[in-house]
Amino acid sequence: QVQLVESGGGLVQPGGSLRLSCVASGNFFSIRTMGWFRQAPGKQRELVATITSDGTTTYTDSVKGRFTVSRDNAKNTLYLQMDSLKPEDTGVYYCNSRSGLLPWGQGTQVTVSS
Repeated sequence: QVQLVESGGGLVQPGGSLRLSCVASGNFFSIRTMGWFRQAPGKQRELVATITSDGTTTYTDSVKGRFTVSRDNAKNTLYLQMDSLKPEDTGVYYCNSRSGLLPWGQGTQVTVSS
């Protein structure tokens, strides 16, 4: 059964950093392009970063140069290093396949505020 479990969120001041993790169960992880999504209060969920099975990455413009997505296929784990955080990065962060068609996890809350 596919399960995605996100962790690592929290409250951080503007300019701070956080590292999110997503552990995936199931045999699909290593072959899938995975992504990090976020949902800000009152807004639709958006895709912020993707990584292919061989490590090619893409980012939405608002996080380029600040966020870094990586993966460890041996551990079925996806990461998101977030630096120079801004208040507009606040939201619930989720991982999923690039298509967003896997069952969603509970997400992890990131709050950027002074």
